This record gives sequence, structure tokens and C-alpha cells, in this order.
Amino acid sequence: MTTQRTPLVDTDDPTLEADVFARNCTSRPVLQNVASRWGTLALVALREGPYRFSALRRRVDGVSERMLSQTLQALERDGMVHREVQETIPPRVEYTLTELGALIAERLEDLIQIVETNMPRVLEAQAAYHRD
Repeated sequence: MTTQRTPLVDTDDPTLEADVFARNCTSRPVLQNVASRWGTLALVALREGPYRFSALRRRVDGVSERMLSQTLQALERDGMVHREVQETIPPRVEYTLTELGALIAERLEDLIQIVETNMPRVLEAQAAYHRD
């Protein structure tokens, strides 16, 4: 299977291409942020619409405040999440997906649906594994 590769952004050599399988490729940390448990869940939750921090934390059950904050900062830095501070008292912060974030979140939601739909098969495989 051939994949289309895009040029790296942070390089002086325009002949280099993004290759997540290459050890020093700048796409690896981005993939790590997206594919982490909290990154995936935050992105997919944000497909539902804008969230304030505390509401997103409730939606992504089990994430600590610190971990969600770090996750959102990384996703914002990578251009997938937009953070908007509204000038109210107290200040109100809302998170939304960028165009890139929405594209990635759509694919992640597909993956989540495949996993959830196939949980009976997974549970059978796990049971068989532990029997052997």
C-alpha cells in the first residue's frame, strides 16, 4: 500500500518527507499526541461541539485535570484544537476542533466504533488467550 507523504514543516531540506516510521521524523510526536488514550478521547469528544474544560473533563471520564490540560495544550500546539478565551467574569475558555482536528477526529471515531462493535470478538479472544 502506498501512502502520500507531505513535506516536513520544520526543516531546511525540502527534499525530506514526513515518514512516521523514521525514528527522528517530526510526525512521530504528533502521532503520539493524537493516538494517546486522552488525545483520542478528547478529539472525538470535541466532535460533539465546543466544550469548556470542566465539561470536557466530565465527558472524558477518568482523565485528571493535569493530564487533560497537557493533552489539550499538545493538541492546540499541533493545530488540532482551538482554545478561545472569552472576556467574561470569570473568564470562560472553550475548546473546539480545527479543520485538521475534525478530519483526524472523524477517523479516530471510526476506529472507536470498530473496537466497540467488535468487543464480543475481543472478549472471546482474550478468554481463549488466557485458557491456553
